[in-house]
Amino acid sequence: MQFAKSILLKRTRMKKKPLLTLVFLAAASAAWSQSNSPYSRYGLGDLLPNNNITSRGMGGLSAGYADVISVNFTNPASYSSFFALKEKNSNKLQTGRVILDAGINIENRTLIAPNTTQRFTSSDVYFSYLQVGIPLRKNWGLSFGLRPLSRISYRINRVERLTDPVSGNYIDTALTQFTGSGGSFLPSIGTGFAIGNLSLGVNGGFLFGKKETGTLRNLIDTIQHAGSNYTNDFSFGGLYYNAGLQYKINLKKDNYIRLGLAVSTKQTIKGSQDQLRQTYTTGSAGEIIQIDSVYRQSDVKGEIVYPASYTAGFVVGNDVKGWVFGADYIQNKWSDYRFFGQTDSVQDSWKVQAGAQFRPTPGTGYFSRLGYRVGFYAGTDYIRLDQKLPIMGASFGLAIPVRPSRMAPNQFSTFNLAFEYGKRGNNDNRLKENLFRLSVGFSFTDLWFTKRKYD
Repeated sequence: MQFAKSILLKRTRMKKKPLLTLVFLAAASAAWSQSNSPYSRYGLGDLLPNNNITSRGMGGLSAGYADVISVNFTNPASYSSFFALKEKNSNKLQTGRVILDAGINIENRTLIAPNTTQRFTSSDVYFSYLQVGIPLRKNWGLSFGLRPLSRISYRINRVERLTDPVSGNYIDTALTQFTGSGGSFLPSIGTGFAIGNLSLGVNGGFLFGKKETGTLRNLIDTIQHAGSNYTNDFSFGGLYYNAGLQYKINLKKDNYIRLGLAVSTKQTIKGSQDQLRQTYTTGSAGEIIQIDSVYRQSDVKGEIVYPASYTAGFVVGNDVKGWVFGADYIQNKWSDYRFFGQTDSVQDSWKVQAGAQFRPTPGTGYFSRLGYRVGFYAGTDYIRLDQKLPIMGASFGLAIPVRPSRMAPNQFSTFNLAFEYGKRGNNDNRLKENLFRLSVGFSFTDLWFTKRKYD
């Protein structure tokens, strides 16, 4: 009776303020960026989180996870669950809700030279993802959105003392600056459907991006030599896809086990590059002024081989009480990576991640209405310089429900937070990196496409 009455209430359009705020922050993030990560010089740069904020609060748990108020784009088989929310103390399914799931990242990185007091700290704010989930029918869902995959941002200075190779006499001091910028993005669309307890899904999109690198070299103690500037600008784009499956085993008292697998095969992406070699001087404001163009070549065609990735895992949970825990294992075949025919300082990588979520039984207290998440991960990074780069970290998350307004009683919103602390490298590596990331997201759901009913 109460549900039928709520259907009769006038529907309101999705509020634009949260979305507009997120778009503004995403656009402004480039201006706020101060990141300087030397490891982003290799491969496609620093790989960004490949999961939503709900999963990040649980250490990245995603292969077997499915939710009706967030979009798990890591495994598209989860899209079949947009409609599958049970009413409490009943086997009846609630009406499917359209989901808007979005977030931003706030990061602080500290680079440490092992066994020294040298360290460098940088902060950054950037767009994380924007995803929409739509329940088409029972056990069938659709999702589309945009997210960044990697970022390149570094500036490294190297000072060298030049000597005569025969006599050993001092010649000059050279200052070389290596710079890089860019990254990759993936707009995608996918669908997932369930047949009995088996769910299947696929995502397809267009992976595109750029990589701009430069090398400036100057002789400090002599003035008769002009500086040299080598730049390489790469752009690339091509189709990208991944697929997934989930299998749910129902247990007693609304408990379940869900097994998950997500796979992305090795894929080839087309690209082009522009090369420039020039001598230069600097202006009064520090700008580069070309003296002579030594070599220039444009639109050189090439390919990027993007490696395969495999994620397998499980979750154990309860449909009504909302608790869940589980673990994943991830394998990435970066040894197959090629960038315009060249190998790089990368390797096959792996990671184990585990986490849990707990929602207390709602009571009179405010904190009893929150969802609590915790997780950890460990493995090896895909970048290898002399030694493997071990990675490890822990996370904590909160799901804060937003009470629906009287004008829009069918809307349900959750404010998501994820706090992550991670380490990359140890005293055997050239650099250690400590990372603190705060992910802030908003999950907005509403009843759309529902026929009006009368009681």
